[in-house]
Amino acid sequence: MHYDFDDIIDRRGSGSLKWDRYAEGDVIPMWVADMDFPAPPAVISALRQFVETGVFGYAVPPEPLVETVQAWMRDQYGWTIEAKWVQWVPGLVSALNVICRAVGASGDGVATFTPIYPPFLSAPRLSDRQLVTAPLVRTEAGWHMDLGALEASLTPRTGVLLLCSPHNPVGRAWSREELLDVADLARRHDLVVCADEIHCDLRLRGQPHVPFASLGDDPAGRSITLMAPSKTFNLPGLSCGLAIIPNPDLRRRFERAAAGIVPWVNGLGYAACLAAYRDSRRWHGELLEYLRANADLVERFVAERLGGLSMAPVEATYLAWLDARAAGLGDPARHFLDAGVALSDGREFGTEGFVRLNFGCPRALLVKGLERMERALHA
Repeated sequence: MHYDFDDIIDRRGSGSLKWDRYAEGDVIPMWVADMDFPAPPAVISALRQFVETGVFGYAVPPEPLVETVQAWMRDQYGWTIEAKWVQWVPGLVSALNVICRAVGASGDGVATFTPIYPPFLSAPRLSDRQLVTAPLVRTEAGWHMDLGALEASLTPRTGVLLLCSPHNPVGRAWSREELLDVADLARRHDLVVCADEIHCDLRLRGQPHVPFASLGDDPAGRSITLMAPSKTFNLPGLSCGLAIIPNPDLRRRFERAAAGIVPWVNGLGYAACLAAYRDSRRWHGELLEYLRANADLVERFVAERLGGLSMAPVEATYLAWLDARAAGLGDPARHFLDAGVALSDGREFGTEGFVRLNFGCPRALLVKGLERMERALHA
């Protein structure tokens, strides 16, 4: 392997949200979706060059950046996007809130599936919208969307569907057929679909990612696709993402809702984004190999050594959604935290009895955390 993903970097005291939350104790943080790997060398080099200029003024996207993004979408997904569709945003959480404000009016409904990344649950409420939810369903084959339950929960005032694809936290890479069913439902109920596809470059099992907007003219015309290099290349602190909006009216509404509230992307974020998408494909390929092995390790460990816990295979992301309901733990997140492993509490995702584990870390650290969880279950 050309790149070293086994090197353990001491991030304590570095201002890291992930690590400094538990800096006072012997805790391995495996919660927030922030990997413990250095960014690609090309990104680090680009940032050094930017810093060496010594000037940090207001920034616009570098000239080749949109073309680089277009090439990435074409090469990775066979998706052709136009430059005018791209709206730069400092983060996808702010974009979720903008979308809730841009579509409909106060009191209208915003739908999503649970469990779900917590900002999906908070953005509608912060935007004076009504949250509408339907549960994902787990079968022996894995997690699935219950479109019948979602449709039954819709009202005439539901205007937006927040779709996470691939899904955080259950790790599904939705198939084309599943997404076509979502598109049909959206057409029949005239829903704008916000497709958060930030984990799309982290497919672990060979399934292709299908951008929702690539399904046809109607899905494209009612879609806002959110993407970023942040999860793929471990750049979340540089605050650079993009909203891809083919429909010009929807694009104008998004721009109006963001105006004066959402800040510009900074120059460091643009520089990192360009170097990631243009110059870091080999690093990306080797990262996927490492994450696949980590995912396999977690799945085996859960099946063989973590009695009372279960999980479905992770198709995409570096996140494992662990079902702890059979373990008899009143508060699984607290139980494992007391044993020295910080996991995300399933209640934050709208589902009790689960925890989310981030396996985007050096393997030795992952094994150490899993062994602590094993001891906690046997205690």
